[in-house]
Amino acid sequence: MTFPTVKTVTLALTGASGMPYARRLLSCLLQANIRVWLLYSQAAQIVARQEINWHLPTSAKQCTAALCAEYAVDPSMLTVFGRDEWFAPPASGSNPADAMIICPASMGCVAAIAAGTSDHLLERAADVSIKENRPLIIVPRETPLSAIHLENMLKLSRLGVCILPPVSAFYQHPKSIEDMIDFVVARILDQLRIPHQLIARWGAENNS
Repeated sequence: MTFPTVKTVTLALTGASGMPYARRLLSCLLQANIRVWLLYSQAAQIVARQEINWHLPTSAKQCTAALCAEYAVDPSMLTVFGRDEWFAPPASGSNPADAMIICPASMGCVAAIAAGTSDHLLERAADVSIKENRPLIIVPRETPLSAIHLENMLKLSRLGVCILPPVSAFYQHPKSIEDMIDFVVARILDQLRIPHQLIARWGAENNS
């Protein structure tokens, strides 16, 4: 089966811990010339500032301008949408992104998606991805996991959603937190066949 080329990704941030993954992932997507539609919850704004001093303005237009300046990209490549922008492209199956990533994903977000509530744009975008059979990657950040959490993720996995916990490996001999972040981001990009040079491939040194 030929994997479709990914040109547009909806990247959603929720209020779970893990904003370093999200910021690095956003950077890598833009470096790979992937158009990004960015969504985030109010809780995500709080966590982003607390964890990495990343200011995400409440105004979608202000955030678009700030992030486009930060990453030196045109607004055509990076657009932020507010939680109630129901006319935004991710809200409709007639114009969905090629894929969606929720990183980090809170257990509340996972539960809402599993229940199909779609109370705001982020949840609706995930619902659209599922119903339109577009790749949806959820990066859940919680520990320990309760039976409720596990059941919700199992339900989504059975629907074809990729559940990708941010679990670092040590066979890469990471030397920094950045190395551990890159490992997780690399695994996310691999799911969408997006090229990167973040980590060495397993067995590559034996075949060189």
